[in-house]
Amino acid sequence: MKMAHLASERSTCMRRQVGAAVVKDKRVLTTGYNGAPKGIRHCEEIGCLREQMQVPSGQRHELCRGVHAEQNAIIQAAVFGVSVKDGTMYVTNHPCSVCAKIIINAGIREVVFEGDYEDDLAVEIFEEASIKTRKFKSH
Repeated sequence: MKMAHLASERSTCMRRQVGAAVVKDKRVLTTGYNGAPKGIRHCEEIGCLREQMQVPSGQRHELCRGVHAEQNAIIQAAVFGVSVKDGTMYVTNHPCSVCAKIIINAGIREVVFEGDYEDDLAVEIFEEASIKTRKFKSH
C-alpha cells in the first residue's frame, strides 16, 4: 500500500489524489496515479471540469480530463508488455465501476483498497465476477 501512496503523490487531480500498484509473486509490476493523459494540460493548469459543472463525486465519470490510477496502472503494464493477470491491485481508494470493469478484464484477481468510494455498482460487479476485495488494515 505504501507504493500506491507513493504513486498518488504524482497525482494532478484537484479533487482526490489516488494511487495504485499491481503486485504479483511479491513483485511490484506497475503503478499508476490519477491525472490528465500525457501531452494534455492538467486540471491544475486549466481548472477542474467536474468542479465547474458541479458534478458530485461518484457520478458521470466521463466528465473528467483525468485517467484513474487503476486505469493508468493497467495501461502502463500494456505499454511495457507486462501481464497483470492473476495479480493483486493495491489502491488508495475503492475503485469506481468503470475501473472495476477494467480490473476484471485485465485478469486481476484481488483488490486491496484503503479509502472508501461510494459506488455500489463497483461492489456488485466485483462480487459477480468473484474478484476478492478487502479493506487494507495498517498494522
